[in-house]
Amino acid sequence: MKSAFLEEALARGFFYQSTDLDGVDEYLSTNRGVGYIGFDATATSLHVGHMIPILLMRLFQKHGHKPLILVGGGTTKLGDPSFKNTARPLLTDEQIQDNIAGIKRCLMPFLKFGDDDAQILNNADWLEKLQYIPFLREIGRFFSVNRMISFDSVKSRLSDNNSLSFLEFNYMVLQGYDFYHLYKHHDCVIQFGGQDQWGNILNGTEFIHKILKKNAFGFTVPLLTTSDGVKMGKTANGAVWLCKDLLSPYDFWQFWRNTNDADVIRMLYLFTDLPIAEIKRMESIQGAELNAIKVMLADEVTSIVHGRETLCEIHNTAAMAFGGNCKELSESGAMPCYRVQRSAATSVSLIDIATEMGLCESRGDAKRLLRGNGMYINDKPVVDCFCLNSDMGDMVKFSCGKKKHILIIFE
Repeated sequence: MKSAFLEEALARGFFYQSTDLDGVDEYLSTNRGVGYIGFDATATSLHVGHMIPILLMRLFQKHGHKPLILVGGGTTKLGDPSFKNTARPLLTDEQIQDNIAGIKRCLMPFLKFGDDDAQILNNADWLEKLQYIPFLREIGRFFSVNRMISFDSVKSRLSDNNSLSFLEFNYMVLQGYDFYHLYKHHDCVIQFGGQDQWGNILNGTEFIHKILKKNAFGFTVPLLTTSDGVKMGKTANGAVWLCKDLLSPYDFWQFWRNTNDADVIRMLYLFTDLPIAEIKRMESIQGAELNAIKVMLADEVTSIVHGRETLCEIHNTAAMAFGGNCKELSESGAMPCYRVQRSAATSVSLIDIATEMGLCESRGDAKRLLRGNGMYINDKPVVDCFCLNSDMGDMVKFSCGKKKHILIIFE
């Protein structure tokens, strides 16, 4: 690939199919590209199934291009019929506005927003101004019903004799019009989306070519599945939401910590900002050592979505869930570790460890905590002991207060 963005996108596994990959490559190698993804406002939060296209746009911006995020204030009122057995429930205007506000909050950690950076647009701003008869005459004549019902996304609905309402059928036309509007008014040449959006994306690229005699491109990403083909992103308790009001940062972290062994490296490529070369070095790791890689995955994804400052509390909560068993904590990777040579143990100060590992804000805080019997070794208060003891065993749990813990491992 000539385009650095495409080079990295393909290497990380973001690519499923494109209307013209060589054309996309040529365009992005010679232009600051503008591309968009769209989300209908069907819930107050996005979930992990949305993260692959969002992170693709994050990568798009990293390489100097401009992402547009389109929220479907207008199209949500119709409902996307793609691969759905039944029509979606119709939402009120108030529900749609609440959902849009929640989606915007979810997007903030991923991209840099501004007039010359990423932008969030709402298709209600132009779709609700359309007049029905002029729209049918000027736009509708470019869409072939034969072509639209040939897409798998529609055929799957019709083949089971499920009703497809005229309201839903118009969704494909309006999404195609969205791409045309963004092309015309925002110089947007690429639509990104999940592989299930292929038919909708083709409607847009073909419409732009017919009405403007210009080329536009579609680029889809794979749906999020595990190595055995199961759709990923659901738990026993429901969807893995990005909004902390619907799913706590700890539960979000645990979802990634519990990734199957066969999936963890692929998830590092897709869901983290770690360099490709660094991930490649981990590909040969197997067995129990993968636990530390899973913690790294959980840490990196959680840092993007909820901020790195949440990790300390998450690690401590995870540590407490293991009941303080040092061996389990070490093998699980749930608790940060401090390693020390056994021969040098008696010269290593607990105050230094507490400060260096961020358990205390300063040496003064650490000294006051120690004097007040607020430091613990294996849950027992430290009394008259300021340095490590090499006779403590292979590892100990060191705590500052009741909520901050690390493992000290003797080597």
